[in-house]
Amino acid sequence: MLIALVGATASGKNEVARFLEAQHGFQRVGYGDGAQFASAADMLQHVTANWLTHFVTLDLTTVEDIAPFEKRPFFLLVGVEAPVFLRWKRHIHKTGVQVSLEQFVLADDDTMFSTSCGDGDPDASLAAGVSSLAVHESGGVYSATPGASAPSLSSLLSRCQLRVANTHENIDELHRYLVSLDLTSSHRLRPSWDAYFVSLCTLASMRSNCMKRRVGAVIVRDNRVLSTGYNGTPRGLTNCNEGGCARCNESAPCGSSLDECLCLHAEENALLELGRDRGGAQGTTLYCNTCPCLRCAVKIAQTGVQQVVYQLAYSMDDRSRQILNAAGVSIRQYFPPV
Repeated sequence: MLIALVGATASGKNEVARFLEAQHGFQRVGYGDGAQFASAADMLQHVTANWLTHFVTLDLTTVEDIAPFEKRPFFLLVGVEAPVFLRWKRHIHKTGVQVSLEQFVLADDDTMFSTSCGDGDPDASLAAGVSSLAVHESGGVYSATPGASAPSLSSLLSRCQLRVANTHENIDELHRYLVSLDLTSSHRLRPSWDAYFVSLCTLASMRSNCMKRRVGAVIVRDNRVLSTGYNGTPRGLTNCNEGGCARCNESAPCGSSLDECLCLHAEENALLELGRDRGGAQGTTLYCNTCPCLRCAVKIAQTGVQQVVYQLAYSMDDRSRQILNAAGVSIRQYFPPV
């Protein structure tokens, strides 16, 4: 496993790295001047050859360097973040450099968004005044020289698989939080079956045209996807979000006038698709990002679905659960890992 930590000045990246070294036996690796490897490519070659060993690095600071690592199944990019005011206080305490909050924010904005001040900017002197701000607690130096070319930290954070909020006032609190995150768990690198299928439900829901809510469903057997569905008006009718269902477009309260709704639910669509040419739903598991309503629960029971897994609660949860339990269909709620 290789964990790469990215984050702004004084966010706590180095402390997270020390935690991984002390508590989980990670080895610190890096590249560049005076580092273990001459380039990111050399470091990638080493960790790939020793992928069973746990490594941590703070040296992947550009999208170009990170991209080859993202192809590896052992790589986890983690963003470490903290409030600007808290990081400003940490920076002064650690370095002894008395910079104003305005100076710190200016340099921090440059790091986050590459907003280096241009020639003639009256605030350029502020950036120059904090040119020694450390963007890496590992010893690297951030240059806030006006016009300097640098990758934006925001572009790196947007690629992170996990973002850690370090709002803690002391190291012990941070360590307890890191323990709760279970950074070395296998699900960080490869999602569980539940996480995988629920994410497919979320993706399917993006095709929804219902004005009320986006819902997606996936039916699987032996962890193989058999069908998917999302909610919306039937084939051949005008989409709900284009005026096809009067009930949904007239803002009817949740759970009311359902007999007037023209939209098929995600579960119904998935069951219909499966029954058409894939052998039916007998013995399957139905995943849905929202708990099935009463009318869907009846159809789920009738078609032979064995288990229902849902993520979000709905107003009819208790009634749907009663129907499914009475029919011998197990139902449980999925809670994604922190």
